[in-house]
Amino acid sequence: MRILLLASAFNSLSQRLHAELRDRRHIVDVQLAGDDDELRETVGRLRPDLLLAPMLRTAVPQDVWSRLTCLIVHPGPPGDRGPSSLDRAIQEGRTEWGVTVLQAEAEMDAGPVWAWAPCRLPAYGKSDLYRNEVADAAVTAALLAVERFASPGYVPQRQSGPGWHGTVRTRPPLRRESRRIDWAAHATEEVLRRLRAADSRPGVPDELCGGEWFLHGGHREPLLRGRPGELLATRAGAVCRATSDGAVWIPELSRRAPGGRTGVKLPAVSALGDLLPPLPEAPAPLMQDEADDRIWSDIRYREEGAVGFLRFSFPGGAMSTEHCRRLLAAYRIALARPTSVLVLGGGRDFFSNGIHLNVIEAAPDPAVESWDNITAMDELVDAVLTTTDRLVVSAIGGNAAAGGVMLALAADEVWCRAGSVLNPHYRLMGLYGSEYWTYTLPRRVGAAAAERLTRQALPVSAATAERIGLVDRVLDHGPDAFGPGAAHLAGLLAASPTTQQRIAAKKAAREADERTKPLDAYREEELAVMHRQFFTPESPYHVLRSAFVHKRPVRTGPSARV
Repeated sequence: MRILLLASAFNSLSQRLHAELRDRRHIVDVQLAGDDDELRETVGRLRPDLLLAPMLRTAVPQDVWSRLTCLIVHPGPPGDRGPSSLDRAIQEGRTEWGVTVLQAEAEMDAGPVWAWAPCRLPAYGKSDLYRNEVADAAVTAALLAVERFASPGYVPQRQSGPGWHGTVRTRPPLRRESRRIDWAAHATEEVLRRLRAADSRPGVPDELCGGEWFLHGGHREPLLRGRPGELLATRAGAVCRATSDGAVWIPELSRRAPGGRTGVKLPAVSALGDLLPPLPEAPAPLMQDEADDRIWSDIRYREEGAVGFLRFSFPGGAMSTEHCRRLLAAYRIALARPTSVLVLGGGRDFFSNGIHLNVIEAAPDPAVESWDNITAMDELVDAVLTTTDRLVVSAIGGNAAAGGVMLALAADEVWCRAGSVLNPHYRLMGLYGSEYWTYTLPRRVGAAAAERLTRQALPVSAATAERIGLVDRVLDHGPDAFGPGAAHLAGLLAASPTTQQRIAAKKAAREADERTKPLDAYREEELAVMHRQFFTPESPYHVLRSAFVHKRPVRTGPSARV
């Protein structure tokens, strides 16, 4: 069947549905929403059997949905209508939610229901839930709806009349002013719900250090206390702010630009710059036991027997120069521990998306910061590739892209969650790429597949990644169960009688590869191209990076046939 995927952005859910539908041998085209005339032209030219719109922010034109079945993926259970469904559910503290696939009609979210799937809403940020529990439910419901559409005679359930047992509730958008925090009145739990409901976009509007800002993300602080609203400390680029009964860590901020627009989202300390008053740094211990889990940290290490676990979680999966250097320092500490297996990652959200484009865009000299960032990434990947005294496992619980995929491929084994989406390419940002990809990617999938993956620049599902050898194992777990599942497997790997033999064979293979072509040669060849792309003002990279950071549309991706 030919399916046109209509999306406001080719984001994590759109990419996952694209990959899952292609895995099922559907012909999938992608159209970015926003230009109704372009949509009409695409529909007329491609003549799809079905239009599927995941989390669409604009309405489908009547002349399109009246002659073509258009299914809308709505982030709420049947009968819950409105553009802020998921935001409201999180801010109100809902723990059970769902995703509905309904047919487009004149009234928004009021069309017949083709399928729906329930999902939990644990205490995580909206963007994390969107990529995990909500995305799992959305894919389940969307694939069922597509299957039902292909079945002759199936009649979707109208949201009224015989057979309808639900309630209907239509609510307006959750306005920014309704997201504001009253630091003197709101308890920590209420503050966290508001921060989580707006963590990626639009952010929580607030006044801070004499300026207008949006706050992005939040984590509970168990010990520090102060006057409500007071800034108390910094940690790993985040700021700690007192609530009425505790405190929270805020990882990122963005300036409130003229007209109320959101500026570039940056680590909070970097965003505030000279406006930030003198504050103590309150570092979290790298090695934490279970009793320390309530202490927020973006990098932590623990051990279970002969297995070490180095977890890291950076907002949006972006890794700045500073992130890379701190993670490399932690990796070196982990290498000094007496383990035979070291697991990288294992968290529930992004593994890594490579260099931090926002930090680069905001830098005084983006070319220099790009260079510093990519060389810091290379140093980290080099450390993983040259680890020969133990087995290293990359555990990808969420999505990964560009240099983040190549970081994962530096390990001996790559495990990922069944819902993960991988983008093993750099092309859509106008870059050749580094992180030793010219060594690791062909080594895993072969030269022909490596060329195809980087040239086509399409998302890859976990199932396809396993089939082509990009990953070694897919764990069919929910988001919260992936980490424990990977830990169990790592324990079995460490206890295997063949592990020491594998470590010895790994060392010999690395030495043989080094004699054939040194790792430094791969790095120098990659960086020679990257240097030109960074330091040439006319390079497409600068235009594409700026458009990505400032959320300006660009039509270089899969906007028509893909």
